[in-house]
Order: sequence, then C-alpha cells, then structure tokens
Amino acid sequence: MPSVSVIMPVYQAEKFLKASVESVLAQTFSDWELLLVDDGCRDNSPALCDGFARQDDRIRVIHKQKNAGVSAARNSGLDEAQGEYIAFLDSDDGFEPQTLETLWSLREQAGTDTAACAHLNLRPDGTSYPEQVLPAGVYGQEELREKIVAPLLGERLTVPVFNGFIWRYLFSAQVIRSANLRFEGAYLEDELFLLEYFCCAHSLAVTDQPLYRYLLNPSSATHKYMKDFQQVFDRFMERKEALVEKYRLNDLRPQWRENSNWAGLLIAIGNEYAKGNPKSIRQRQETVRKLCQRPDMAHAIETLTPMGLTSNKQMVARLVRGHHYFLLTQLYRLKNRI
Repeated sequence: MPSVSVIMPVYQAEKFLKASVESVLAQTFSDWELLLVDDGCRDNSPALCDGFARQDDRIRVIHKQKNAGVSAARNSGLDEAQGEYIAFLDSDDGFEPQTLETLWSLREQAGTDTAACAHLNLRPDGTSYPEQVLPAGVYGQEELREKIVAPLLGERLTVPVFNGFIWRYLFSAQVIRSANLRFEGAYLEDELFLLEYFCCAHSLAVTDQPLYRYLLNPSSATHKYMKDFQQVFDRFMERKEALVEKYRLNDLRPQWRENSNWAGLLIAIGNEYAKGNPKSIRQRQETVRKLCQRPDMAHAIETLTPMGLTSNKQMVARLVRGHHYFLLTQLYRLKNRI
C-alpha cells in the first residue's frame, strides 16, 4: 500500500502531460502511486499514459471508453486509489520536487489528518504570483469551520474569494471514504467536495510554501461558454442545500443562499456574453433579464447588496440592481468585442 495516491484526470492533454507526470517522478518522496485516468481522450494522451506506466510500476492507467468529465475521472481515481492519503494533480499543472515530502512531513509532525500548501499561479506570459490557502499554522475543527467551510458556503463575492482548489491539499483517504465523498458536475465541483471534506476533517496543517504550479490556461473549461451553465449551477445549489441541512450550517452564514446566488448570477451573466455563445445580442439580453427575474435571483438582488467586488463586477451588479439590461449588454459588447 503506497502512502500517497496522486489522482490525475487526463483529457486531450498531450501538450502538457509529459511535464506534469515528470513532476511526480521527480518527487523527493518516493512512496506514491500515480493514477492516470484517461477520460476518453481522442489525442495521443492514452499512448503517453501507457508509456509512463511501462517506465514506472508506481504508475497505473485507467482507460475510460467515453469522455465523462473531470468529476467522473476523479471518482474513478478514488475508487482505485490504494494510498492512505490522496493528492490531486491536473494534467496541465505540476508539483514542485519537494511537494509530497513537505506535505507528508508537515502532517506527520503536526499530527493532523490533512495538510495544505500555497500555490504558484503561472500566467501564459511566463510571469507568476503566489496564492495562500491560509497563513502557515495548525488549525482545529472549529477554525476549519470558520476559515474554510464558512467562506466556501457564503462568502463568494468579496475579493479575495477563497478558492476551492482541491490540488492544494493532502487529503485523508479515511475521511473521504468514511463520508463517502464524491465529485459531481463539470464546474464548481471542487468547492462542494472541499466544503464537505472540512465538515468531516478534524485538523489541518498549512505551509505558506508554494508547492503546486497552477497554469492559468486561457483555453480551460472555466474560460469557455457553457451552454448548460444554469442547469449546472442549479444542481450545485441543490447539493449545497443538502450539505447545509446535513451538517447544520445555516447559522454559520445566514445569507449564504443570497451570496451564492449573486456569485452564480455574475458568472452566468459573463457566460451569457461570452464569445462562444451562438445567440444574438438581443437573445442574450433577454436571457439575462429573465435570469434576473427568477425568484431565487430576484430575492438575492433585492435583499443583498454585493460588497467587495472587483470594479468591473461592481458595475455589473449596479446595472443589474437598476434593471439596466440594455446598458449591461452594451458594456459586454465593448468588453468582449461582440
């Protein structure tokens, strides 16, 4: 049984895959297994994965016949993982050589069930900047509830937003299996996984060393038009409601629904005016107007004034609250050159 299982979903990743896998092979901590989950790739990624597995018996490949998305791929990895602890790595990102050793030692020395690190955001132009999870230290259950669960639940507007990146953590496989944690969906899936995990975990040790290299990829799913975003977000809110009830989180942030709906609304508006949307400008404007009139969104707009937004989002929020949909449309036409 390896100490750590590293789970990597792979889809159309041949451009970045070699560097990503080599960042695992270069680890100063050797007691790991790497699960490469081929999510129905149509490029040369499956052959590359098989080649890596032939080179090192710590690497295993799971071939899926059809593309089912990142959540299904991660769940397949969790089903096959044999390690005591779980780490996630995206196929266009990378570990620093000491990542697993540092996280493992940090957790061991602190006696915690989870460890976390800062990460380095890599821009396409070669520049970078670090981002912390939390200040370095050891956090108990009540602190995790206030500093991770609460922000993920109902603080989705004020900058900086607490990001639900799962690849910054070394997770306990026992906690994951005891709570039967799973991923679902193609967007925001990591936020709910992380929220529920830290409802169940007891402690966390954090280092401020940036040990994960995150590529800010302009071609990633988060930068593309999503035709079914509203359905995805509605399901996200359904699952969030279930977690709130299961773990009794309502009193943690009383306006979490309004806060989450505002955040989802701002994302949905940006998605509606994305370049890949085939609708006409008038159709987009009408879609946004109807979206803002939905009872859940209308209630959020009426009862919560967004605070701490970026200047651009603050302008969008003002136009939405004033029902200025034509001006909003013109703003996005200029911004996105539609």
